[in-house]
Amino acid sequence: MDLFDYGNNAEKAKPLAERMRPRSLDEFIGQKHIVGEGTLLRRAIAADRLGSCIFYGVPGSGKSSLANIIAETTKSHFEKLNAVSSGVADAKRVIDEARERLRMYGVRTYLLLDECHRWSKAQSDCMLSAIEEGVIIFIGSTTENPFICMTKAIVSRCRLFEFKPLASADIVAALRASLTDERGLKYYNVSVDDDVLYHFAYTSDGDLRIAYNSLELAVITTPADPDGVVTITKEIASQSVQKKYLSIDESTYYDMISAFCKSLRGSDSDAAVYWMERLISSGCDPLLICRRLVVHSAEDVGMADPYALTIAVSAMTAMQNIGLPEGRIPLTEAIIYVCEASKSNSVVTALYSAHDAVDRTYGDVVPQHLKDANYKQEKIEGYKYPHSYGGWVEQQYLPDAIKDETFYNPSSNGYEKELKRAKVLKKNKG
Repeated sequence: MDLFDYGNNAEKAKPLAERMRPRSLDEFIGQKHIVGEGTLLRRAIAADRLGSCIFYGVPGSGKSSLANIIAETTKSHFEKLNAVSSGVADAKRVIDEARERLRMYGVRTYLLLDECHRWSKAQSDCMLSAIEEGVIIFIGSTTENPFICMTKAIVSRCRLFEFKPLASADIVAALRASLTDERGLKYYNVSVDDDVLYHFAYTSDGDLRIAYNSLELAVITTPADPDGVVTITKEIASQSVQKKYLSIDESTYYDMISAFCKSLRGSDSDAAVYWMERLISSGCDPLLICRRLVVHSAEDVGMADPYALTIAVSAMTAMQNIGLPEGRIPLTEAIIYVCEASKSNSVVTALYSAHDAVDRTYGDVVPQHLKDANYKQEKIEGYKYPHSYGGWVEQQYLPDAIKDETFYNPSSNGYEKELKRAKVLKKNKG
């Protein structure tokens, strides 16, 4: 075997998801809100004027693929590191070489950092000046929320782009294309119906990598018929992804989820349990039902019975640890509890009201007496420590522009009766 044979075999040995990585923006799947025609990011890539940025979102949504496309299209030098395996020395080497490259040849350097949330503060700090000076154009890729898991100094110097889970239609289109692509499964002569491809998409939860690799597993483990055709059936797809095939069409599937959610909101425990069982029997992932139950325990029960959320989360944890069929028992208990609990949507109303207020007042300063006194040079005065006044004292917490607004208004249902009474007492006391 010569060197060229080895290289070809190494390429064939890569998983389908790796072989099918898009080579250009035209081949890129999904994320139209980021790279659709006319978007800022697409224009910046086309003009080779992309600044430092962070791609964050669920696995398999295209973060690394887009970074590789940038690497192929830019006239700048491109470096790639993984935060798990690289250290401060690696970062300094890239910076030193980038500074020399810019000085000698006027060539900028892109640095793609996979799993960027894993970089330590020391690693991040050594990169700051290079980013500010334009020596390095930083592209971070992470599945975590960068506002929470990354150094604020790095985040403030980057544009953030959120990658969303891919739609089923996008995943099916990608899988279908892989069946006729020379990099993909063209030479297997595969026959597969769209509804089977939709099963791969449904079970991948928006992760194209999972869908690709599940399809490849099904194809390479299925013998061809006498005519040389590899037929992927519903049963083979179910075995490959280890999830039951959805026995209903997509429209009926969403209709039943809607019926389940509206039964929860309408306090009909019989109907909610029925739709739960119909969904699970049809092949629906029970954790999807658990997630909807958790949301509705806060959205429709909320503060009228705060314990509903605890029970719903406990049911989801039980399903994750026990699985089917026994996991249906605690799930049924939680469904009945949420249905029979007093209802209030005050939590959602408060959330939306606060969100609208943020849009109206974005940029308002924090009231002086609420500022952090630990690192301010000026003296912070006026804050009243509630515990010094018996646990509560009247004072302003909202910005001046909305200081008198109210977002949370308790209903007269369940536990919120007590909260409403307490709120009235506080108002009178103030």
